[in-house]
Amino acid sequence: MKANEIEILYEDNHLLVVYKPANLLSQGDSTKDLDLLSLLKEYLKEKYHKKGNAYVGMVQRLDRPVSGVMVYAKTSKAASRLSEQIRLHQMNKQYLAVIHGILKEKNGEWRDYLEKLETGKTVISTKEKGKEAILKYEVIEEKDNYSLVKIDLKTGRHHQIRVQFASRNHPLYGDGRYGTLENETIALCCYQLSFFHPITKEKLTFTHPPKEKGIWKNFHDSLEKTDKKQPIPKHTKLQ
Repeated sequence: MKANEIEILYEDNHLLVVYKPANLLSQGDSTKDLDLLSLLKEYLKEKYHKKGNAYVGMVQRLDRPVSGVMVYAKTSKAASRLSEQIRLHQMNKQYLAVIHGILKEKNGEWRDYLEKLETGKTVISTKEKGKEAILKYEVIEEKDNYSLVKIDLKTGRHHQIRVQFASRNHPLYGDGRYGTLENETIALCCYQLSFFHPITKEKLTFTHPPKEKGIWKNFHDSLEKTDKKQPIPKHTKLQ
C-alpha cells in the first residue's frame, strides 16, 4: 500500500479520518511492517510538499486484523482534546462482526472484567484483577449458523469484543486466537465513529462498512443498509 492509496473520509486543518484496511498496523511495532501512521505522515508530506516530518497524532487504535474508521490528529492540541474525549467516553465506536452460532438473546448488554496476561492474551477475570468491559449488541442477520451483529462498544479494553463473544461460545469468524480455525482475516470492523470536533465542537459521524470479502459477502444486503452517509449536526457543543 502507498500513501496515495489511503481512503481519506475527511480532512481539515486539525483532523484526518480514514478507513483502515484489515491486516495493516495502526502504528509501527517491533515487526517493522508497514503501518497507517507512517503512511499518513508520508501522505501529508507529499500533499503539502513538507520538507520536514509531518505531525500526525495517534488517538485511537485498531488491532492489526481489524478494519474500520479511525481518526488521527494533525495538531498536538487536537490530539490532546480527542484523547480527553476518549477518557470521558465521549467518542462512540460502533462495530460490525460475524460470529459463530445463533445468539439466544437478539440484543443485550454484557459486563465483564478483563485481564490482559503477559502472553498478550486477554481473559475473563475478576473485579480485583481485571478492568470492567461493557458492550451492547444487536443481531442484524442470521445465516448458515453465523450471525452478523452490531456492537456499541462502551469501553475499549484489549481484545474486548473478541473475548466477550468467545467466552460465551460465539467466537468471531476468523479469530484463531480465541477459538476458531478459519484461515481468514477476523470478521470485525469499526464501521462507525462519532466524536466532537476538537476545535469547532460540532459532532461528527463517519460511516464505512467492511469491504465485502470472505464471510462478509454472505451478508451483502445487511451491509448495504449500513452504508449511509451520516448528516453532520451543526452547533452541537460539548457540555
